[in-house]
Amino acid sequence: MDSSNNHSETEMMEAGTDFPPESFPERAFSRATGARLIAGNRVRLLKDAEQNYPAWLGAMANAKKHIHFESYIIHEDKTGEEFADALIAKAQQGVRVRLIYDWMGGFGKTSRRFWNRLRASGAEIRCYNPPHFYSPFGWLLRDHRKMLAVDGEVGFITGLCVGRMWVGDPAKKLDPWRDTGIEVRGPAVAEIEHAFAQIWATLGESLPQDELAGDTGAAGGNTQLRIVATVPARAGLFRLDQLIAAIAKERIWLTDAYYGGATPYVRALIAAARDGVDVRLLVPNATDIPLIRLFSRAGYRPLLESGVRVFEWNGTMLHAKTAVADGRWARVGSTNLNIASWMTNCELDAVIEDETFAEEMEEMYVRDLGNATEIVLDSKRRVRAPGAPRHSSPVVTSGGGSVGRAAAGAIRIGNAVSAAVTNRRVLEPMEAQIIAAAGTILVGLSVLFWFFPQVPGYILMVLFAWIGLALLFHGYKLHHAGRAK
Repeated sequence: MDSSNNHSETEMMEAGTDFPPESFPERAFSRATGARLIAGNRVRLLKDAEQNYPAWLGAMANAKKHIHFESYIIHEDKTGEEFADALIAKAQQGVRVRLIYDWMGGFGKTSRRFWNRLRASGAEIRCYNPPHFYSPFGWLLRDHRKMLAVDGEVGFITGLCVGRMWVGDPAKKLDPWRDTGIEVRGPAVAEIEHAFAQIWATLGESLPQDELAGDTGAAGGNTQLRIVATVPARAGLFRLDQLIAAIAKERIWLTDAYYGGATPYVRALIAAARDGVDVRLLVPNATDIPLIRLFSRAGYRPLLESGVRVFEWNGTMLHAKTAVADGRWARVGSTNLNIASWMTNCELDAVIEDETFAEEMEEMYVRDLGNATEIVLDSKRRVRAPGAPRHSSPVVTSGGGSVGRAAAGAIRIGNAVSAAVTNRRVLEPMEAQIIAAAGTILVGLSVLFWFFPQVPGYILMVLFAWIGLALLFHGYKLHHAGRAK
C-alpha cells in the first residue's frame, strides 16, 4: 500500500467516514506481509525449466552492470556448469556477479572446486549459514529463496533451483520436473534487488547503495504485485495464506511440492471449503523424498472430509509452489505449505493482484489437473487414489535434501504419534507405518538406555555445554558491542 493510500484512509477515518470495503483486504495484506502493492509492472508466467532457464540465461547474457543470483541449490552437473560458464563469462567482461547459495542445500551437491572456479573469474560468492560452533541450531534456518535480478531491469522469482532434474533426460526417459516461475519488469524489480541485498548484508559487507536499483518506473505494464521476502520467525506469508483462505469467495487452487499444512492453515482451508469455496490441492505422487508422500497423505483425510479436493501429480516430481484465488490473486515463489517454509526459512514470493495473470494461472492449473489423479475417501472412509496401481509410487532423481522437508515430516510424525497417545482423532491405516516406526525407535532407545544408562547423560552433557558456550560467546559479543558505543 503506498503512502498516498495510507494518507487518504487516515483522513477518512479521522473524519468519521467509512472507507471503501475493497481497502480492507489491501490494508490486511500489507500489514500481514510487510510488502507494499506495486503498480506498473509487466509479469510473464514461465513454466518448467524449458521456459525459465532460457529466460534466465538470456537476461544474464545481456547484463551490463550486475547480476544478483540467489539459489538454494546449484547442482554441479551439466546444467549447473552451463550456468557457471554464463556467470564466469559475464564476470570476465567486468559485470559484477554476486551469488548466494545455501550451505545445507549445496552440501554434497556442489564441490569447493565449482565455487573456486567462479571466484577466480571475479564473481563474489557467499554461502548462507554454514555450521558454526557458536550457533548449535543455526543449521535449522535456511535460505530457500530462488531469484535472479539483472541490472535493476528484470527480475525472476521462481520455485526452480539449478540442476539436470529440472531439465530431464530423454535418453533415460526421465521427464523434467514440473515447476513454475515468473519474469518481472518494472518498479517491482527494485524490491527483488532489495530482497537480495537483505540476505547479502547478513553474510558480509553490504551492497553499495548506488548499486541498488531504485524505482525504475513503469515498464509499460499494468500489473500490481507484492514482493514478499520472508525471514525466520516473521511468518508474513503464513498470515497472508490464512487471509486469502478467509477472504476467498469462489475458489482457492493450490500447488505444493512438500505439503505439511500446519493446523491453523488446515482449519482455514476446511472453513473455506465448508463455506462453499472450491478448494483444491495439487501435490506430487512421485517425490525425491518418498517418506514425504506418507507424511502428506496422513493429512489428507480432514481436508477430504470437509470438501477440499486433493490431487496427486502423475508425472515426475512436481516442485512448484503456487496459489491462485478467485481469479484475482496469485502467488508464485519458493514457499512450501509447511512450517519450515513459513517460519524458519528465508523465502521469496510474488503475490500478483491481476485478473489477466490469475486467469493464466488458472488455465495452467486446469491443464496440470489433466495429468493428476484425484484422491478420494472410499466407502470405508479410507484415503485412496482410484485406478492407481498397487505398487509403490516411483522415486525420482533427488534434487537435494532439505531441512524444510525434514521439518514437515517431523510435524506429520508428531501429529500421528500424539493422536495415537491422546486418542484425539481416528488414525488412518496409512499412518500405521509412521506409528510403527516411531514406536520401534522409542522402544529401541529405551533398550539402549537400559543397558547403557550413561548415554543420555553424555548426550545432554555435550549438548548443554555446547549451548552454554555459544550463549557465553554471544553475550560477550553483545557486551563488547555495547562498550564500543
